[in-house]
Amino acid sequence: GTRIIYDRKFLLECKNSPVARTPPCCLPQIPGVTSLAQSSLVKLEELKEQNESEEAMPDQDQFEMDI
Repeated sequence: GTRIIYDRKFLLECKNSPVARTPPCCLPQIPGVTSLAQSSLVKLEELKEQNESEEAMPDQDQFEMDI
């Protein structure tokens, strides 16, 4: 068989193409698998809020040192 080798630039261009971002037309709608379930969306929003609040907090020492 013949091996096809793609360069990095071509693969990165394919990644950003509209065809790569469009799901197949015949895909069934399965919540949580092929489409995000409503509960999944809520969980994602909560995780984003937690990450933002953690980033806003300054770094604290994990353990206190007694000398």
